[in-house]
Amino acid sequence: MVQLADGRRVRARGLAESAAPEPPPEFGLYLLPHQPPAMGWEQRWLPWRNFWLPRHRGEAAVVMREAFERSAGQRVEVACNKGTGRTGTVLACMAILAGTPAHDAVSYVRYRYDDRAVRAPWQRWFVRWFAKRAL
Repeated sequence: MVQLADGRRVRARGLAESAAPEPPPEFGLYLLPHQPPAMGWEQRWLPWRNFWLPRHRGEAAVVMREAFERSAGQRVEVACNKGTGRTGTVLACMAILAGTPAHDAVSYVRYRYDDRAVRAPWQRWFVRWFAKRAL
């Protein structure tokens, strides 16, 4: 569970490395190359290959904002296969929406979630791109 600067909490995990959470989320955002199976709760899928960027950046920004807004009153989960690169990238973008300065978002997520988060240089670029368009 990651607590954002404004107090919101978001569950983050690697789908390949952990079982379905208890209690289950009310909304899940899944960052995978192929659509995930239904999981028993409302979910959105962002087509996103491992180590790359989301296939559709504009759509990704909209869906990340939706997940962030839902996290104010719902249990929200963000997950990719391993739970670090893509998941960390989305958490950094959500951290920006929660008030973390854009230049601190990646280090914030690495400190509060996983020191391997936002692994690729282009994922760090995406966080900066998001910050310029999201606020």
